[in-house]
Parts: sequence; C-alpha cells; structure tokens
Amino acid sequence: MSDKTHLVDEITGHRRMRRNRKADWTRRLVQENRLTVDDLIWPIFIVPGTNIVDPIKAMPGVNRMSVDKAVEAIKEAADLGIPAIAPFPDVEMEKRDPTGSEILQRDNLINLFTSAAKKAVPNIGIITDVALDPFTSHGHDGIMRDGIIVNDETVDQVARAAVLQADAGADIIAPSEMMDGRIGAIRRALDSAGHQDVGIMSYATKFSSGFYGPYREAINTGGLLKGDKNSYYISPANATEALRDAALDVDEGADMLMVKPGLAYLDICWRMKEAFGLPTFAYQVSGEYTQIKAAAMNGWIDGDRIMMETLLCFKRAGCDGILTYFAIEVARKLGRS
Repeated sequence: MSDKTHLVDEITGHRRMRRNRKADWTRRLVQENRLTVDDLIWPIFIVPGTNIVDPIKAMPGVNRMSVDKAVEAIKEAADLGIPAIAPFPDVEMEKRDPTGSEILQRDNLINLFTSAAKKAVPNIGIITDVALDPFTSHGHDGIMRDGIIVNDETVDQVARAAVLQADAGADIIAPSEMMDGRIGAIRRALDSAGHQDVGIMSYATKFSSGFYGPYREAINTGGLLKGDKNSYYISPANATEALRDAALDVDEGADMLMVKPGLAYLDICWRMKEAFGLPTFAYQVSGEYTQIKAAAMNGWIDGDRIMMETLLCFKRAGCDGILTYFAIEVARKLGRS
C-alpha cells in the first residue's frame, strides 16, 4: 500500500483545521457561539398622543410610537420570545427645561408607557433609563449650572426618578448619564422605597462617540445640545479608565453591565466579562444600525448577513445579550430557521 502522506501533513503535524469545517453538519456541531432570541433587548421610541407610528428618517425601519401603538408592538415582541424592551421618550419641547424636571413627574411619558406595557404584556421585561437628556432643554444627560453638568445634584435627581420608574413597573433601571456615584445612590433609593427586586443594568462604559447621531434625531435632542459630553462620557481612547468605571459600578451594586456603543468596543466587552463575571450587554447603537441599513439599501452589502454576523460577534466577545434595533427582524428570522 502506497504512502499517501503529503508534505502538508508533515508541516502541520497531521493536524488539519479544515476537517471540522468540511460539511454543514460538522460546522454546526463545533460552533462555539450562537445567537438566540433570548439574547435580544429591543429599544423603542415613545411619543405623546395616540395612534402614532412616525418613521425616523435617520433610522430606516424604526418608528416613534405613541403608547397605544408601542404596546401593540411589544405584544408582537413578546410573542416572538424577545425577553425585554428598553423604551426611550421623545418628550414635548415645552416640557423640557434646564434641570429635566419632567422626569420627576409620576405621569410623565416614560412612566405612562411602562405602566401600560406592564398591564398589557406582563411577561416582558421593561428596562428604563434615568438619563435626563430627553427631558432637558440643552440636550445634556444631567443638570446644567453655569455651563457645567453638575454631578451630585444630577445623582439626587436620577435616584428619585429611578424610584418613580420602578413604581410604574420598570423591572430594571439602566442609568446612562455617567455621573459618579449614581449606581450606589440608585440602589439605596430603590431599596429604601421597597424595590429590592428591581435590578440595575449599569451603562458602565458609555463612550463619547460619534455613533449616537440618529438616536439624537429620534428623541429630538440633536438640535438642542450645547457643547459636547466629553466631561462625563469616556474617551474612546481609554480602556483602562473604562474598566475602572465599571469596577466602581460593580462595587456600588450593579447587577448587570453594559458597553455602549458596541461593535467598536468589543475589546471592552471581553475585558469587562473577564474581569467581573457579571451579565454583560452591548448596545448596538443607532449609528451602527443605520450604517448597516444604509449600505444594504444601496445594495453595497448583504444586510441580513451583516446584521446576524455583527450580533454573533457580540456573543463571541463575551456578551450575554445585545440591545439592538434589529431585534424584531432577528427574532422573526430566528423563528423561521
């Protein structure tokens, strides 16, 4: 019998990586990461009024919805198996002021939606944000005094807002305003109000990014913003600082951690998961969504394939889930597969 050994066998020590890739069944058998509907959190935008479905020009396929229409939409999300939603309000301009005081109104837009959603779809998780940018007249996430975003007064306010959101039925508070000490203050406020079961998903590393543009159009803050947010968001250049921020949130009582934006910060996702072992999430933000949508609409990429690939990459980087505007599309696609 002739020896059929090839030079490649000698070079590789008879180890051929392609053996496990040779057929569909072997590729499926050895796949290391999978995306499922359980990984999805759907961000949605809420507007005042009734019977409103208002397309967002900068985010093709995404709408602002009145409470009644949003409740209908999350019924479909629940039927598809999506575990949770993250609502963001587009508050009337006349209700916005320098301190974002509307967030402290018990019947504000976000709380009305949360209450209605919990009554209509009690089995879906509601994750609410206490950042002030949808409520301020200057577009910043905190209270502005003499041109400065003041930390401690903002923390007092978002802690009070967190209790009101929990009273309305929020299951998780996800503070994104990046003020120092906010996680501990919110935890204490929630516990004092009897909301020990309400969790905190910290926007532990929110970077000062150019990827947020379409979101600011969606909640109508882009034209209001005075200056930038560099004094409280993290520089995209700083990974060690991001990990220090996350560590403080863990010490203060965060139950889950988030990285925002997502795809450009996969290294942070991995390092946070390795460092802390807490449930870790990435927010595939509006700019990430829109660039995929825009390129697909122009025929430059396979939109569905890139959608699924980017979301799978978050899982590979250690994420337990992803906030994504693609959630409904992905859930439908997974349901057909």
